Amino acid sequence: MRQPAVAGQFYPLSPKNLKKEISRCFQGIEITPRDVIGAVVPHAGYIYSGQVAASVYATLPKADTYIFFGPNHTGYGSPVAMSQDTWKMPFGDIETDRDIGKLLAGTIIDMDEIAHRFEHSIEVQIPFLQHRFGNDFNILPICMGMQDEETAVEVGQEVARAAKESGKKVVFIASSDMSHYVSAEHADRVDHYLIDAVLDMDVPEFYRRRAEENISACGYGPISAMLSAAKEYGAKSTELVKYANSGDVSGDPMVVGYAGIIVE
Repeated sequence: MRQPAVAGQFYPLSPKNLKKEISRCFQGIEITPRDVIGAVVPHAGYIYSGQVAASVYATLPKADTYIFFGPNHTGYGSPVAMSQDTWKMPFGDIETDRDIGKLLAGTIIDMDEIAHRFEHSIEVQIPFLQHRFGNDFNILPICMGMQDEETAVEVGQEVARAAKESGKKVVFIASSDMSHYVSAEHADRVDHYLIDAVLDMDVPEFYRRRAEENISACGYGPISAMLSAAKEYGAKSTELVKYANSGDVSGDPMVVGYAGIIVE
């Protein structure tokens, strides 16, 4: 069983305090489920990025499985690693989708739990889903240490193929923060420059802009994998639901940017 790595750090460990904090994140946000196929959500501490995340989770439809693409911050494990363990969380255990997992055997995606053991980028997303849907869903966590364009596109296409073969209703979620530790003005400019390529669903341009401006978005591979998977599902429209930065809360001059994006 995969144990929580950042409960008590990025979000509260006790279910009571977690419920209170998640409710704060959703405060003033209307729950309006839409035909969302894919999304980009941040993964910082809830105090900083929770409201941006909640703005996206408020739009998600009920699905059988939520497929997560997250960056590997720790360096442990396989370059592209899928978890098939049960995930223990403060709100209760969540099962991984072993049917889709089996359909990914032999692809670029390895079954590897080590990459997930200490990684926070996917873990912090799960309580938002539990707040919306209880524990009546599966997850498929995919952690990407290798994030080049070719790998990301292949991961997205393989996952979309396996999900289609399974016959299940899925939503693809990319976990990523945007610029790291730059001025709010700089973050706002370069993040929106990068976000515009996401909104155009243009993966090559997304990589070009990231390199051109040296933008430190940590989950650029996961975002591209999500876009590639969503395209396989016929995604046609995109929307930036909310943008914010850590300075909005902390008041610090150096900030991390957060974008909440949905793809339909």
